[in-house]
Amino acid sequence: MIRISFFENNGLISGFESKGHSMSAEHGYDIICAAVSSACYMAANTVTEIISLEADAAASDGYMRLEIKSSKEKAQDILKGLKLHLTELEKQYPENIKVIITEV
Repeated sequence: MIRISFFENNGLISGFESKGHSMSAEHGYDIICAAVSSACYMAANTVTEIISLEADAAASDGYMRLEIKSSKEKAQDILKGLKLHLTELEKQYPENIKVIITEV
């Protein structure tokens, strides 16, 4: 299962962590993993490369983390969009994706 945790503080999303695999198909053919990975990479790249916010980011097989260090307000539309997208995927694939909101 893919578990995506969003870190929230006073109504602002400060980042996310995604880990695991959906196990819905073999590696390289799993459209659920591909959808989650693509959405997370797009959000992280937009925050760091397009908006140029200071952030810590890490990624490896089955894992991604983004933690925004400054100007969190500027990233809210992107992170809220990611949260909505992944929540809708969770509704379609409840056995494969779990979205968690963590207050920090």
